[in-house]
Amino acid sequence: MNTSSYLDKPEPQITEDIDAIVAENRLRLEAEAVTFDPLTGIGAPGERFDWLLRQELSDSPVDCRLPVTMLHDTEWSCLFAYSDVAAYNASAQGQKRPCSADDFNRLRLRHDFAYWAGSVAMIKPKGGGADIPFRLNRPQRLLVERLEAMRTTNRPIRLLLLKARQWGGSTCIQLYMAWLQLTQAVGLNSLIIAHQSAATDEIRDMFDRMIEAYPGELLESGQEKSVCKGSTKRTARTPRRLTAVGRSRSAVRLEARDCKIKVGTAERPDSCRGGDYNLVHLSEVGMWKKTLGKKPEDIVRSACSGVLFRPLTMIVLESTANGTGNFFHREYLAAASGDSQFKALFVSWYQIEQYALPLTETEERALAGKLLELRSQDYAPDSRRQPGRYLWWLWQRGATLQSISWYIAERSKYSDHAQMAAEYPTDDVEAFVHSGARVFDRYKVEAMRSACRLPSAIGEVEGAAPWGAKALEGVHFTATPAGTLHVWAMPEYDGVRHRYLAVVDIGGRSAKADWSVVAVFDRLPLTEGHGPEIVAQWRGHCDIDLLAWKAAQIALWYDEALLVIESNTLETRDSERWVEGDQAGFILNQIRSCYANLYARSGSPEDIREGTPVRYGFHTNSNTKPMIISGLICAIRERLYVERCEACLEEYLTYERRPNGSYGALPSTHDDMLMTRAIGLHISRHEMPLPELPVAHVRRRDDVHGHVTAAFFG
Repeated sequence: MNTSSYLDKPEPQITEDIDAIVAENRLRLEAEAVTFDPLTGIGAPGERFDWLLRQELSDSPVDCRLPVTMLHDTEWSCLFAYSDVAAYNASAQGQKRPCSADDFNRLRLRHDFAYWAGSVAMIKPKGGGADIPFRLNRPQRLLVERLEAMRTTNRPIRLLLLKARQWGGSTCIQLYMAWLQLTQAVGLNSLIIAHQSAATDEIRDMFDRMIEAYPGELLESGQEKSVCKGSTKRTARTPRRLTAVGRSRSAVRLEARDCKIKVGTAERPDSCRGGDYNLVHLSEVGMWKKTLGKKPEDIVRSACSGVLFRPLTMIVLESTANGTGNFFHREYLAAASGDSQFKALFVSWYQIEQYALPLTETEERALAGKLLELRSQDYAPDSRRQPGRYLWWLWQRGATLQSISWYIAERSKYSDHAQMAAEYPTDDVEAFVHSGARVFDRYKVEAMRSACRLPSAIGEVEGAAPWGAKALEGVHFTATPAGTLHVWAMPEYDGVRHRYLAVVDIGGRSAKADWSVVAVFDRLPLTEGHGPEIVAQWRGHCDIDLLAWKAAQIALWYDEALLVIESNTLETRDSERWVEGDQAGFILNQIRSCYANLYARSGSPEDIREGTPVRYGFHTNSNTKPMIISGLICAIRERLYVERCEACLEEYLTYERRPNGSYGALPSTHDDMLMTRAIGLHISRHEMPLPELPVAHVRRRDDVHGHVTAAFFG
């Protein structure tokens, strides 16, 4: 028995020759054109197995690809020990219930959403005309794959879908919910909340039409058990269609399945209150606006609070992107980073069939040559074209030449890339359009991923006490999975002076505050013509004084590294960080009394003449911030340091220069790791001497630094 999944496909190949590009493009086109037949199951989503379908009424046997869940069906699992239905029935001989064509059809409908949709779920086609069966397109099959991966493993279905436009994501979600109600269990109530009342009318009409055309015999509820509390097996009853619940038109009951379908709108929060609901679909959440006394998150909480976290429950939030910093953007980031119970799914424009232009072989070769010729082009010739580097990036991501040709043609409609990205985003970062300009070259940032890796150790550095002089006694590392210190390379005590540098960016102690980060640089590669590398990072929330002592412990463990503490927070009144005025002098002088290698910034000539006290810590202000960010731009562009933490690269991708000229992270994102790199690279280059090697020094590690050069640090 051969089993496979719809998602089993090779990674895109990166090719740099016209013939090879054309050949690779053929493979991509073949993969996209894979046969999909919902009735046989060929090309359908989900893990499947081969089986020969031969029934008494069939003219000829049919090779089918059936969901593997059918092998474990409580009623018919024994069926698949035989080569086909006829063989099973021949073996029954009165000892087993024979499997009729209707029995097998019901079994298949219960396990195979693609088959159910393509045979009994009738919808109105976009171009008009008579209703047709709902046939899944390519992105819809990807969506169903994700939903079924959760359902078939008995997990609650929780998905956050970021959509490109015009591929029917909402329709697919609504029909999947209807399939659960009609085939999986009776008593599954659903709630659908749309952006505007016009959308609710469309949803209600679609569901009404689908139920109106649904085969009445399939509405029987005799086999399934209700999920409602206290209920038992249902007896077969005469099917009835939708009836209104109360006086409101917002809710209807499907009597044959003992379930309700309620449709509301975010414009009227009172219509969105949840209750005894199992399935919730929240549509175009990114477009929801605050209303009097209600925010989008309040509506979501009210709608979903009654949904239990158990199998056969479903909550899906879907939307096109609508800027950054809003509720949908925050929730998507949490889902994408794994910090939420929701899974994130994004469908790019080039995964949608209609966004491609036919090309002759001559045109394919010409476009392939153009991609190669312009792949290093950083700037577009005009505002209606993309740089060659961007088009090459589309090819690297897996887009076909036909899709790229369409993109070039469509891009000429827009005078700004942000407008194009809003309609046809290539990735989830691009989808959330913003008003500023990205600071770092995304292609250069992506090139740094090759050096990122999982830490070799996770734990904490501890001393005899958490603070005070004893904090620096008996400093040691304790490995623990719950630790907040990630270590890529352990410290080496080899007598090299000025080797390690530890930089601290201070956040807050509450969970909603900015993160505090301690990043450790190893500068020994400078002696070999390379750039420094990140060897450790602590990231967490704690009180500022405890953070300073924690940083001192880490610096001491790394062979008494130069400790640089960004002092803005310590010198500023900031209610978000629980600071009572200027604490820099008090905290840093305490650290300095116990840890000698603490960074102090240079004073002005006037300060020196007047004997102004030494100011410890690096102060980021309107003068120093542009300077260190410019240095970081150069370091990323030329790959002048080695980054190990992939999460830091995500901060680079969401850092912008705002219209007023200031720098900062996009709303709901952070720049804490970024700032430690900017400060650390500046100090490593301009304010620290090269590492001093002992006479007999031999470096123990032999890391590869790629394109890193020492020119930046000369």
